[in-house]
Amino acid sequence: MTRVLVLYYSTYGHIETMADAVAKGAASIPGTEVTIKRVPELMPEEVALKAGAKLDQSAPIAEPSELADYDAIIFGTPTRFGNMASQMRNFLDQTGGLWAKGALIGKVGAAFTSTASQHGGQESTLLSFHTTLLHHGMVIVGVPYSCPDLTTMDEISGGTPYGASTLAATDGSRQPSAVELRIAEFQGQHVASIARSLSSHND
Repeated sequence: MTRVLVLYYSTYGHIETMADAVAKGAASIPGTEVTIKRVPELMPEEVALKAGAKLDQSAPIAEPSELADYDAIIFGTPTRFGNMASQMRNFLDQTGGLWAKGALIGKVGAAFTSTASQHGGQESTLLSFHTTLLHHGMVIVGVPYSCPDLTTMDEISGGTPYGASTLAATDGSRQPSAVELRIAEFQGQHVASIARSLSSHND
């Protein structure tokens, strides 16, 4: 079995929804086992509640050490001023031991994101996320233009060649659209397919 981890941080639930779509796409590839986990929240509970954060997410909390157990990892994070959220950064900063052992070298890595606004730093977040994956020696996979929804022009939507994305609106009222969820599903499928091919080749 090719093992794929969808690892995310979500404050208001948008990235959680995208993670489910990514996982659905990955699971559609035969011989793929998909796990969804999240990174820990860093905000104190009272602060998170005051901010309206969604605290009832069902995905279990991941440990940095377990990343080496997967053939591919698809990371999801909201954008914070053009970069990944601090919760995801904190988690990745604990993977130095994996880096020292080269434990993630050759594994497939990908990322998806969300922003409040249409031009809120989606691409800078995804590209800067790739830097960490490259330091780990991972094989980065984005969303190729064989995904027809990347070129949709009849509505405002997320979606980049660097990874799936969604727009949340400044008050969080906008939920991932059908187009954005299809791109997320496509990304999961594409990553799992490549991971399976690499695993077969290494076998």
